[in-house]
Amino acid sequence: MDSRILHQGRFLTFRVDTIEHADGTTGTREIAGHPGAVAIVAIDSEDRVLLVRQYRLAVGKALLEIPAGTLDRLGGGSVEDPDVAARRELEEETGARASTWQRLGSFYTAPGFAEELMYLYLATDLRPADGERLRPDADEHLILERIPWPEAVAAAETGQLRDAKTIVGLLLVDRLRAAPAGASGI
Repeated sequence: MDSRILHQGRFLTFRVDTIEHADGTTGTREIAGHPGAVAIVAIDSEDRVLLVRQYRLAVGKALLEIPAGTLDRLGGGSVEDPDVAARRELEEETGARASTWQRLGSFYTAPGFAEELMYLYLATDLRPADGERLRPDADEHLILERIPWPEAVAAAETGQLRDAKTIVGLLLVDRLRAAPAGASGI
């Protein structure tokens, strides 16, 4: 019925929407608008996952995560193509480029209050970025870690990893890798 913007930030828009329920009553919902994001499960030739450790102010600690980033807003209200953003984010955060890419799907990160749609990728056949390498954003302080595949999956299963996109990505790729050949196995 109505939407009121409370704050427009660099990535997020906070608004209050007034809605009408099926029974005719009205209510409000607080919504965090977000342009979307990408997350990449990158596996090197030694079967190690590239993870980045970075401090997350919202939770007050450093988390180990798969490379990821927000889609850039373009002119006219559109956003960057996720396929382009995934390649950019992998290079910025890890210094690697991939020859093989597979989009695994997408999921809403917190649909109860946020619009963010996360696009998940698998990147393999990695090589160091040659030429002029893209660097992390000025406010990102990342430590690259290469974790053997079985250890990374175990860390997701045991709760050592606490980042949702990382857990989803690792467990999905693990399931696909375990599938019989020809049955969506990776």
